[in-house]
Amino acid sequence: MFKAKKRKIILFIASVSIGLFTFFRWQNNSITISQIVFKSDTIPETFKGCKILQISDLHNKEFGSKQNKILAKIEKINPDIIVVTGDLIDSNNTNINTSMELINKAINIAPIYYISGNHEAWSGSYEDLKSELENSGVVVLDNKKIKFFNSSDSIDIIGLADTSFIKSNLLEYDSNIETKNLLNKLTKGSTNFKILLSHRPELFDIYSNSSVNLIFSGHAHGGQFRLPFIGGLVAPDQGFFPKLTEGIHSNNNTSMVISRGLGNSIIPLRIFNKPELIVVTLSK
Repeated sequence: MFKAKKRKIILFIASVSIGLFTFFRWQNNSITISQIVFKSDTIPETFKGCKILQISDLHNKEFGSKQNKILAKIEKINPDIIVVTGDLIDSNNTNINTSMELINKAINIAPIYYISGNHEAWSGSYEDLKSELENSGVVVLDNKKIKFFNSSDSIDIIGLADTSFIKSNLLEYDSNIETKNLLNKLTKGSTNFKILLSHRPELFDIYSNSSVNLIFSGHAHGGQFRLPFIGGLVAPDQGFFPKLTEGIHSNNNTSMVISRGLGNSIIPLRIFNKPELIVVTLSK
């Protein structure tokens, strides 16, 4: 009887372990596609129906051999623009080749606009990554602005480098002031519909006090572990029970889309927080 009971306990533990392994693997690797329709009268007529795909926080993660699983999803989405909002690589285990396998093929689907994240700053390999991105045809928008044309209409796409690149001995709030001043400089005088790419959602108050219309951000990893009816548990630079971890948020006349991201860094698990691609469709 003792042996039979022991066998049942071992079988139970094995079953639970297999179940948890399967669940965690599914949570970490099954990509969800979130669809958002963004409506604004300031969107030019020819940009109605324009699809913007957001990729964020890949952290060197692989989705299938040579990224074939995620690329198949991107091809099916068939976006007009792809925006990459930082942390394409991971500073703890930097592998530029893994990230570029995705970029080198995605660039053939749609033009790509990229801004850096904190892991690019921490990696010590950013110049190598930037060179590879530009050689692939990616537009690197760190502290830059470009006009994106569709027929006779255009919109502005603005990018901010991550604040980790700010080299100073100033207090943290001063780097935010520098971000504010830079953003004001990049938006000054423009009456176009303006899209901002910036890695950090916790700076939303700064963004929303500028004249930008739509922001794409990441960094928070969806709160890493999400609890039903509560949301994300913890996010960098926001602490426990953060407010800005996913979805779309509005303040003044500015809206911000936050991606839960695709990969992981220090914490290797996602719970109720599957990797995410976001598709924003512009509408009048």
